[in-house]
Amino acid sequence: MRSLQVDIAGVKLKNPVMVASGTFGSGVEFSEFVDLNKLGAVVTKGVANVPWPGNPTPRIAETPSGMMNAIGLQNPGIEVFKERDLPFLKDYDTKVIVNVVGKSIPEYCEVVEKLADSNADLLEINISCPNVKEGGIAFGQDPKAVEEITKEIKKRAKQPIIMKLSPNVTDITVMAKAAVEGGADALSLINTLTGMKIDINRRTFAIANKTGGLSGPAIHPIAVRMVYQVAQTVKVPIIGMGGIACAEDAIEMMLTGATAVSVGTANFRNPSVSMEIVKGIEEYLDRQNISDVRDLIGAVR
Repeated sequence: MRSLQVDIAGVKLKNPVMVASGTFGSGVEFSEFVDLNKLGAVVTKGVANVPWPGNPTPRIAETPSGMMNAIGLQNPGIEVFKERDLPFLKDYDTKVIVNVVGKSIPEYCEVVEKLADSNADLLEINISCPNVKEGGIAFGQDPKAVEEITKEIKKRAKQPIIMKLSPNVTDITVMAKAAVEGGADALSLINTLTGMKIDINRRTFAIANKTGGLSGPAIHPIAVRMVYQVAQTVKVPIIGMGGIACAEDAIEMMLTGATAVSVGTANFRNPSVSMEIVKGIEEYLDRQNISDVRDLIGAVR
């Protein structure tokens, strides 16, 4: 019998395919297109301690082989999220990973504490947010800040924590080691790369925020490289993401060290892509006569 089951910090997923935060709403938005029961996990849109309005529009721009976004992590806040979104996911046989955002350590901790009694299985901490107390530099760009925020969240979290790493750094392995030193149970990478696009006809920025996060197939080779580097450096489970658009992309991530994968931008082009990737991994295992998907993890060294 072929097994697709993987383990993230003691939480067993029926298969290694999940959906990336911010590309799938909180599940209800895609439930008409995707059987949520067949996903390894649903990762919710980022949630803060209070509602965030997000950035001014336009917020999205298409790019060759990808897209840029500067949504600004718009969300309804933890109270609405717990009352409206989490109960919907209770009825599905899938793991629930809640993405947490904030502008200061106390803001992150408040959300984490309010999720203690929820049906969330894991928490994914988005440290690409600007640290308002440190002049706006992202938490994830300073190893001391990475370790500090991880320690403080770990003290309060009832669920295992996944620290989501930013690629906008000189050395991703330094940030990975800092997160693990702080007590991270797992890591997810990569978040978007900072980019810019100009509308030459209007002679202005294509996105009102001026810069945005680049995602999609264009960043996939960078993501694969960073997953490999981190897998060679730390010994916690890694969730690989960045431009995954087909089963081949997902398998590539696993071979370089990812235990599971997250599908993001591809959901916008093809809402059923996550299901196709699960099926594609199954077919690959059959072709290769591999009985356990875990045999793929880190097989390329």
